Amino acid sequence: MLRLTEIRLPLDHPPEAIARAAAARLRIAPGELISCTVYRRAHDARNKHAIKLVYSLDVEVQDEAAVLGRCAKNASVFPTPDTEYRIVARAPAHPATQPSAQPSTHPSTHPSPRPLVIGAGPCGLFAALLLAQMGFNPIILERGKVVRDRTKDTWGLWRDSVLHTESNVQFGEGGAGTFSDGKLYTQIKDPRHLGRKVLTEFVKAGAPPEILVDAHPHIGTFRLVKMVENMRATIESLGGEYRFESRVTDLDIESDPDGTRRVRAVVLAGGERIAADHVVLAIGHSSRDTFQMLHGRGVHIEAKPFSVGLRIEHPQSLIDAARFGPSAGNPILGAADYKLVHHAKNGRDVYSFCMCPGGTVVAATSEAGCVVTNGMSQYSRAERNANAGLVVGITPERDYPDGPLAGVALQRRWESAAFAAGGSTYAAPAQRVGDFLARRPSASLGSVVPSYTPGVVPTDLAPCLPDYAIDAIREAIPIFARQIRGYDMPDAILTGVETRTSSPIRLKRDETLQSVNTRGLYPAGEGAGYAGGILSAGVDGIKVAEAVAQSLVGASR
Repeated sequence: MLRLTEIRLPLDHPPEAIARAAAARLRIAPGELISCTVYRRAHDARNKHAIKLVYSLDVEVQDEAAVLGRCAKNASVFPTPDTEYRIVARAPAHPATQPSAQPSTHPSTHPSPRPLVIGAGPCGLFAALLLAQMGFNPIILERGKVVRDRTKDTWGLWRDSVLHTESNVQFGEGGAGTFSDGKLYTQIKDPRHLGRKVLTEFVKAGAPPEILVDAHPHIGTFRLVKMVENMRATIESLGGEYRFESRVTDLDIESDPDGTRRVRAVVLAGGERIAADHVVLAIGHSSRDTFQMLHGRGVHIEAKPFSVGLRIEHPQSLIDAARFGPSAGNPILGAADYKLVHHAKNGRDVYSFCMCPGGTVVAATSEAGCVVTNGMSQYSRAERNANAGLVVGITPERDYPDGPLAGVALQRRWESAAFAAGGSTYAAPAQRVGDFLARRPSASLGSVVPSYTPGVVPTDLAPCLPDYAIDAIREAIPIFARQIRGYDMPDAILTGVETRTSSPIRLKRDETLQSVNTRGLYPAGEGAGYAGGILSAGVDGIKVAEAVAQSLVGASR
């Protein structure tokens, strides 16, 4: 099998053009092409009047060695990489599992305590799935509810302004990614093709197969809900155990005679103690009480950079026209997205974050008295508005130097300010872009109808973020309008605030993926500072599960 990349064809090409282009690239007759499969499809819209589809193909030919020889100097032709995932370790069979032995009452195939996975977001989901596939029968502890009940609670905030602090956009089965655009692409280095493993498991769970082909795949919230349920069923069928509404409030950590710290158990909110010497911490970026507990228990935590800003909404038709020109509305292209960056005069970087074509701005707080925004779309991306975060990078050295948890305090400060500016009802403060650029409060809204529920209050957003962030965003919007015509339209809507772009802390780990000062504790995913989005969190969950499995196998020898 050969991989061909950079096969470029017009947007309106006929289906047979793909195979013809493959044969031409390989300099063979069409009859010598045995099969031709699309591995990846993207589009190049840099020239919106001549948009191209860009393919990577996997092909079979009659004489592969001869073709490779002719194409030896062509970097776009090479043997198809092996992307199949292979299990790195398996649980040793417990004697009680052998046919001649009496049935065991121990729930695991391994004599050590079962590995615990704290958190059922994308990272915890894949850590648990891999541990289950390897035979280690993990226990998954999730502070929130099952995804269906969690969805009802989330709608309670959006429709009725009732916040459930343990069941919301941030907490519950599926994690924060469940209420998002469902983007499944990342810029992480992935030499082992673990991202392909994540996508393949999603397809098994009910995701559309085209996510394996699209260069920028997404799923959307409604489909994610069912997929999460299906993956839970798979994990349970393999011996995993879920425990919902089980918030971890403490760790039992002991020290060896040489001073080495080791986790021995976790403690739940009701006081129950669960023995464990392998604990995956996939707690997400908003588990502030858990961050505080870990810090109090001496687990190494350090502050890390993140970003704060606002959500901006435009008519999706404006973005489509600016990006795709006369091809706007073409079903192959779908709703247009964008990615923008500007280095402001005050030294701050402003960039678009979590852009959601045809989506909505959602209430994403997990704490009472705070307003937080995020973006969400369904698979169809068919809502009237496009939205994206316009966020400004901040660093602990410059902006919150007062300790590992100072970033959390900064987030709370501006989320509380947004709550007050919105009238202290979980409505969000909002401002027309024209008013924002003119430095005047908004008294009313214009033609762009904000999508945030439970509602917005027209006001001045300047008191809701640091001055340097407001100044940088004001400078960036007209600059962005040079790239996307109409981006600075006066009636576009800004909604505040966006503060949960990533975790404000990092739980530092070593080469074995354990905490640098606490053996048996495996910080993982976005909350620990090692991922940013569904795909990268899933990949990190796989890596950590492998590390746990290898440690368990080594301990059994």
